[in-house]
Amino acid sequence: MDWGFIGTQSISALIGPMAVFYILGAQGLNLHYGYTGLLNFGQAGFMATGAYGVAICCASEAAGGYGLPLWVGFLVAVVATVLLALLLGVPTLRLRGDYLAIVTIAASEILRIVLRSEALEDFSGGNSGMAGFARSFYDANPFTNGRRYELGPFSYLGKDLWVMTVGWGLIAIAAVLTFLLMRSPWGRVLRSIRENEDAVRSLGKNVFSYKMQSLVLGAVMGAAGGVVLALYQNLASPDDYGTKTTFIAYTALILGGAARVGGPIVGGMIFYGFFAFMQVTASQAAKADVLPRSIMDSVQAGIVPFLFLGVVLMLLVVFRPQGIFGDRREIELDG
Repeated sequence: MDWGFIGTQSISALIGPMAVFYILGAQGLNLHYGYTGLLNFGQAGFMATGAYGVAICCASEAAGGYGLPLWVGFLVAVVATVLLALLLGVPTLRLRGDYLAIVTIAASEILRIVLRSEALEDFSGGNSGMAGFARSFYDANPFTNGRRYELGPFSYLGKDLWVMTVGWGLIAIAAVLTFLLMRSPWGRVLRSIRENEDAVRSLGKNVFSYKMQSLVLGAVMGAAGGVVLALYQNLASPDDYGTKTTFIAYTALILGGAARVGGPIVGGMIFYGFFAFMQVTASQAAKADVLPRSIMDSVQAGIVPFLFLGVVLMLLVVFRPQGIFGDRREIELDG
């Protein structure tokens, strides 16, 4: 087994495009779950809305899209995400915890199944997804798309560096926005809703309105992650936005610490670094016949990181639900 290759790949993944994707999803969940106490189990649905908003608008007419400029696709993605958040929030946010969780996870799966259905293949690309819409994005790349850049022991393609530059810029914007909002009167109301929404309501605050604003803003952050992944792959595929995507983002959030601005960032980097380590190590072990094929072959090796995901999430919730930087008292939701 090539441990040098395994280490290099794992460390590279800490700041790579996939880590950016999950960090943006986790930042939205931090606003929902960490600061407001909203149990959103359908963040993948908002991420898919962002990805498909750009893909459908910007793909060529021959590929089933509308051939619109990229900035129009961004605008449509944001508007569609806001509308979806309103659609899910209006009937559930007047109720308590579990109702929002049930509705969001169901809506996310419904959206994924609808997007991959054959009936909508001409509109959304069906099971194969939509491709060929990121040309204008890469035309603006200051790096050479096909060139490989060496940064010490690490190596990145120019297209990956461009996605990482844009993605980390979005992460920085979301983090600064969260930092400023949580130190404003608006943010203090959100924290109060998380701790005791009846007390907030007794003070004359419109709890439903604040919850809705939080749901919409966190959903848009998640949609930004979906846009980054779609541009990186030049593909919007429905199966990239399954339920596992939401729970990977939750794992990143819980690992770093909910209700902390840097929690999703640090948690996302650490988690996806370990996720990549498990992925590459399992693949190398299978190819080197370190383990008998009766136990694991190269195909089965792809399942190992997801087993790791489940185990890590269970251990975090049981033994350290506050994560690295969090405060256990701050994540105890008001029933």
